[in-house]
Amino acid sequence: MRHMMTYDLMEALRNTNQWLGATALSMSSYPIFSMVPNPAFQWMAAWGEVTERTFQRMVAKPDWGIDSITGEDGGDHLISIETVVERPFGDLIHFNVQGRDEMDRRVLLVAPMSGHYATLLRSTVRSLLPDCEVYITDWHNARDIPVSEGKFDVEDYTLYLADFMRELGADLHVIAVCQPAPLTLAATAYLAEQDPDAQPRSLTLIGGPIDPDAAPTDVTDFGSRVTMGQLEDTMIQRVGFKYKGVGRQVYPGLLQLASFMSMNADRHSTAFLNQITRVAQGEASDRDPHNKFYDEYLAVMDMTAEFYLSTVERIFKDCEIAKNTFTVEGRKVDIGAITRVAVKTVEGGKDDISAPGQCVAALDLLTGLPDDKKASHLEPDAGHYGIFAGRSWRNNIRPLVLDFIDANSEDPAARARTKPRNRKKNVTKLTAV
Repeated sequence: MRHMMTYDLMEALRNTNQWLGATALSMSSYPIFSMVPNPAFQWMAAWGEVTERTFQRMVAKPDWGIDSITGEDGGDHLISIETVVERPFGDLIHFNVQGRDEMDRRVLLVAPMSGHYATLLRSTVRSLLPDCEVYITDWHNARDIPVSEGKFDVEDYTLYLADFMRELGADLHVIAVCQPAPLTLAATAYLAEQDPDAQPRSLTLIGGPIDPDAAPTDVTDFGSRVTMGQLEDTMIQRVGFKYKGVGRQVYPGLLQLASFMSMNADRHSTAFLNQITRVAQGEASDRDPHNKFYDEYLAVMDMTAEFYLSTVERIFKDCEIAKNTFTVEGRKVDIGAITRVAVKTVEGGKDDISAPGQCVAALDLLTGLPDDKKASHLEPDAGHYGIFAGRSWRNNIRPLVLDFIDANSEDPAARARTKPRNRKKNVTKLTAV
């Protein structure tokens, strides 16, 4: 009960700040105050607008906002979302480009489950859509999952990925971004042993902590500074009475957001002060750079307690992937069993979350894979976000990844004869933002 009260108190504080912002905006915008010109009212309204938007976004799942793309025929093609596999803790979804033949490149993007929604990869999806059939893992907010659905830890996550790969067939190229890189590598090795025909053709690991000890950062070294008991006591709460997952133990997204922002508190404070100034001066807009970034950054989701704790203990503390001792359902998953899936790693020279050295360590674990199936790339001036969604991704990394995919694809004609048919369970059209 204590942890449920803490969860509800945290939500109450968020709600109160949102209310204060809305109140300040409403009061300072009251028409009668226009008769008394005073910049204080403009600044109060600006503070209220920014504050309300900030705290409101923390409990809102962002829209994908990808309505259409321009095809090779020069026409606009509408995009719809199709749920290919529906599961309690996450779905496999497909971005269907209407009126376009299925593309030869079939890509599964494995989105992080690290406090943000899969929409964090929106720009990555948008950049791949003109050239690929794009699928992505859409993880659910743990606060909305009833306790009756059971647990979800790193082993369950790995099995989910293996099932998603099975569903899409062997003619697939997987791109894992950040947190899921170690578990995606494990899922591929799991398939290599259990269901070799379901393995993807290539695996691209972007900025992931395969070996956190190879180049520790404040994020990846966190697990070595605290005990599991301390983590469970200070970070784990039970979902309050407002949500469907009432009683479920979670690592709250609001706590994760506080950790993220504390790492660069001065930069975030300056960004919000500057935004208040722009709003007061009438220079801001609904989709200006600040709002585009923070609408996504502030939208956080809860993780199940068992997923968070097992990630810290098994991936960061015990380094089970790095030591090739990871097990699923009591059976060791041997990374060396991967013998035919081409693997490429991508790192950013200025990545302060998964520093250079952590991801490329995967190649040393692939003892059964020929050297000509291994590749790596270091983008010298890119930070963590830039290697999958920024300018470095668009201009430098994306072309290299597409070339890597093409170099490890089968003949298109043969692919057309063997391409599996996807089973579509639900179709939800995207709405414009």
